[in-house]
Amino acid sequence: MRRRVSPDEELMTALYTEHYAVLLSFILRYVHDRHRAEDLVQETLLRAWKHIDHLDPEPGRTRSYLLTIARNVVTNAWRAEQRRPHLVADEAAVNAMPSADNVDRMVEGWLVAEAIERLSADHQAVVRAMYYEGQSVADAARQLSVPEGTVKSRAYYAVRALRTVFEEMGVLR
Repeated sequence: MRRRVSPDEELMTALYTEHYAVLLSFILRYVHDRHRAEDLVQETLLRAWKHIDHLDPEPGRTRSYLLTIARNVVTNAWRAEQRRPHLVADEAAVNAMPSADNVDRMVEGWLVAEAIERLSADHQAVVRAMYYEGQSVADAARQLSVPEGTVKSRAYYAVRALRTVFEEMGVLR
């Protein structure tokens, strides 16, 4: 059993058969990628089909109407492409960009440095000795010339103070 073909479908088949090559060569003058050009020809014919009631059956007018649509489709595609970010092919430029992890680390580093600056000088010295320089309690005590118990208590209270500072900065809840 054969399906009935509507007059619009017959007209679109005729338009495709008669004007596809002309539209493709017209679009290829502006778009140098054949696959992209074929997509734009399809978009042109789709727009013509959506406004098939505007189509003039006279052959010369039909072709100029389709070329006008094609020009608009190419212009719209070019404008859309200009809005998109372009890929960078320069390897050195890509490597110079900080990755998301580096940026996160940098921000965290700034936040921690700002928080440590808000501590007392004694607490700052203990935090730097134990957490940044990796010294043991005994080594930090010798460097700071204080008893080990004092280093332990300063470290404890420094961590509590840092937690409060981070909460004030809006980093912790």
